[in-house]
Amino acid sequence: MFTRQSLNIDPRAEAERIESLLVRSVRKTLRKNGAVVGISGGIDSSVVLALCARSFGPERVRAIIMPETDSDGSSEKLARDLAARYGVEPVLENITNSLEALGCYRRRDAAIRRMLPEFDASLGYKAKITLPPDLLDKDTLNVFSLTIIAPGGEVFSKPLPPAEFREIVAASNFKQRTRMTMLYYHAEVNNYAVIGTANKNEHDLGFFVKYGDGGVDVRPIEHLYKTQVYQLAEFLDVPEQIRKRPATTDTYSAPSTQEEFFYRLPFKTMDLLLYAMENDVPVSEVARAMNLSEEQINRAHNDFIRKRRSTEYLRHLPIGLSGEDSKDRGLVFTAASGESHLNHDTTH
Repeated sequence: MFTRQSLNIDPRAEAERIESLLVRSVRKTLRKNGAVVGISGGIDSSVVLALCARSFGPERVRAIIMPETDSDGSSEKLARDLAARYGVEPVLENITNSLEALGCYRRRDAAIRRMLPEFDASLGYKAKITLPPDLLDKDTLNVFSLTIIAPGGEVFSKPLPPAEFREIVAASNFKQRTRMTMLYYHAEVNNYAVIGTANKNEHDLGFFVKYGDGGVDVRPIEHLYKTQVYQLAEFLDVPEQIRKRPATTDTYSAPSTQEEFFYRLPFKTMDLLLYAMENDVPVSEVARAMNLSEEQINRAHNDFIRKRRSTEYLRHLPIGLSGEDSKDRGLVFTAASGESHLNHDTTH
């Protein structure tokens, strides 16, 4: 029977299962000696670091902190506190200079100024992109808006046309791809494996950057919904400040939660609705358990389908003639019809 407790797990048993996967995959399959994890003070990377420290011992784990000019100032402190909690020595790699050399900020800001000419990061202007709120109550597609905050606090917002949206996202995705490059440097120096931090929501709905935060060797929590990651975090004694911190993208200069940037729903609601859809729970049963209307549930399910469809290519492995007999091996979903111009970036 479907209830609000349907996603409850046994955290101890789940931690042991993931630790077994980590040891088996890293040491036996990949023949590596330890793990590299990028940490940001977010819940997902915190849980993965804790699991790696338990699996390999803290001396065989590298925790890499990779801030840049737009990073939240509290992220580095939280990441250092996290590493100290598990006895892992953190490594700081500021990637701002690399991003400047790639033109990350220059390319992004040029697209922003075509929409809002007054934007000037050097004067203290901040920017972010977001999706419409109120997913359950309004029929809206995943069309982004650009929001800038002036130094005096004034807020300006405009819908983003596809060309500017793609340019802002493509430039911002330099951040995740640069971090992936840095993680593999440390992995190769130490003969370690890169351990990913994407959860089920991110992987299944496409909230990651291909060959960025999606470029890893092992994905130990991709089967866990976000609310289940929080259950593991409590069991693993992740610092309370991290467990209570709102999940953010930490990619844009203006503060932006993952809910307003991409998911459009609180995690406790979204996870149950996604679970119900994937397990063919009758909509009427879900409506009774969650005190929602069937129309609201169908809106959420349609949004999940659109997100999956528009991000299918992220989950595709490279295509070649040798793989014609298994051309769909990189796909997790066969989604129904839907549309949007969604393709985005994220951080953990």
